[in-house]
Amino acid sequence: MERPLQNQYEEIIRGTVEVLPEGLLYKKLQQSVEKGQPLKIKLGIDPTAPDIHLGHTVLFQKLRTFQQFGHIVQLVIGDFTAQIGDPSGRSQTRKQLTHKEVNHYAETYVEQLFKVLDREKTEIHYNSEWLSSLSLSEVTQLAAKCTVARMLERDDFAKRYQSGQAISVHEFLYPLMQGYDSVALKCDVEIGGTDQTFNLLMGRQLQREFTDLEDQQVVLTMPLLEGLDGERKMSKSYGNYIGIDEPADEIYGKVMSIPDELLNKYFLLTTDLSNEECKQIEEGLTKNQLHPMEVKKKLAATLVRMYHSQEAAVQAATRFQTLFQNRTLPDQIEEKTWTGKAEGVWIIDLLRELGLAATGGEGRRAVQQGAVRIDGEKYTDVEARVSVKDGMVVQIGKRRIRRIRR
Repeated sequence: MERPLQNQYEEIIRGTVEVLPEGLLYKKLQQSVEKGQPLKIKLGIDPTAPDIHLGHTVLFQKLRTFQQFGHIVQLVIGDFTAQIGDPSGRSQTRKQLTHKEVNHYAETYVEQLFKVLDREKTEIHYNSEWLSSLSLSEVTQLAAKCTVARMLERDDFAKRYQSGQAISVHEFLYPLMQGYDSVALKCDVEIGGTDQTFNLLMGRQLQREFTDLEDQQVVLTMPLLEGLDGERKMSKSYGNYIGIDEPADEIYGKVMSIPDELLNKYFLLTTDLSNEECKQIEEGLTKNQLHPMEVKKKLAATLVRMYHSQEAAVQAATRFQTLFQNRTLPDQIEEKTWTGKAEGVWIIDLLRELGLAATGGEGRRAVQQGAVRIDGEKYTDVEARVSVKDGMVVQIGKRRIRRIRR
């Protein structure tokens, strides 16, 4: 917090889509500096899956920036709201999770979070602490603060309503519950993706109704990160993600497949490089002073260093050079003993049994994308049958490779 106010403000708004209302964030930062009192920055997450990918870290990197200026992060684990199911961006009612599922995902999720966040400056809250104790009368009072017309202003609700898609009454409770989290914590700033804008603004509205805060929370929205396909948002279900818990070689290799036009966005939103460094890279690419391949190497090495180590980044770069640019197989390939039938093995089953694809869907996508090779021959037919032989080398891309032993 000792750094100049303008510098703090510029670092915090880096990469943001909107800061609402305009001007209030600077005011809050100024008051924080004058009083020597850190701001409380809230992020609500519903742990609906156990793994974190780079798309998630866009928000976590922003929280980390706040922490570097001395502010306190209030991380709200939506163990209560996850059981309702966030309807944001959904064309149908989201599956409700059990309490056991939520707790399992939350435990894994939080541990991965601290690869980015400072534990000492992070408060962990579970919104069941205040939401589960609300009486029916209090829930009714909360629901009275928003009209059906207001709820239908949300794009996803409006589209579903107009197309005749079902909207369950409990889904209307979700933005109210998320907004009530801001009431319970009296936070100064709440951040989220652009698909969360409605819910974040609900927090401002409910703080106005239920608290004595002079200024309600500032809403800060971040863009959604496109995945490796360069089109859809990063998601495990699309198979276009980079997981922060993946092996160093996997992270490095996946980064090298990012479309050139996304490089600036990835540097700005997912790395810990300074604004100045990001601007230099952008300028170098724009003026053709930097080659996209070299920039990708820097991005890949930066991300591996962030989530593994500097040594791992150097080793991953060396192995990538060997595998891809020299187009040779590595000296050491993981071997897998094959005990099943040898003839007529479905290629998708082969990939799963070798641990190259976690699911049949992932295997199908790899085959359809032309990423699967067996002894150097490309396979693109998802119905292909394979004869399994001793010493056969099966690979997906340049990084996932197995040698079969029988």
